[in-house]
Amino acid sequence: MPVEPSPEMRPVFASTLVKTHPDDYVVVSISRAEEESAREAFKDLKPWSSVTFDHEEVSVVLRETEWGRLKGGFRSYRVEGPYTLITFDIVLDLSLVGYLSVVSSVLADEGVSIYALSTYLRDHILVKKVDAGRAVAALERLIERCKLY
Repeated sequence: MPVEPSPEMRPVFASTLVKTHPDDYVVVSISRAEEESAREAFKDLKPWSSVTFDHEEVSVVLRETEWGRLKGGFRSYRVEGPYTLITFDIVLDLSLVGYLSVVSSVLADEGVSIYALSTYLRDHILVKKVDAGRAVAALERLIERCKLY
């Protein structure tokens, strides 16, 4: 049984729009040894994309077509995809607790794995392309339930 939103969170979900991006996305891991190449290659990425530098890797989420154009500049990488990008089109207060835990629980109940990303204003998830329809349907049901309160 999935986690249900708290009474305080129901209006937030009731106001959420689920936006599915039309392009296929991939998640790429590049060694930190290639950090300078990554900084140069990814400096002109267009929305929606995400580049994260951590202590062991450069992790990139980008359109599959963009990766196809850029991957030749790297010696070694790991790539997963295709994914569908889903944006929760609502500005979320950074103090809001549990939003993604509800999303994760609802989708786990459907057998859908997620790769979560957050920006300052919004949360986003990647789901395997084959699972996108099921994921969106489950999220829409959650939103409709929250509208009933």
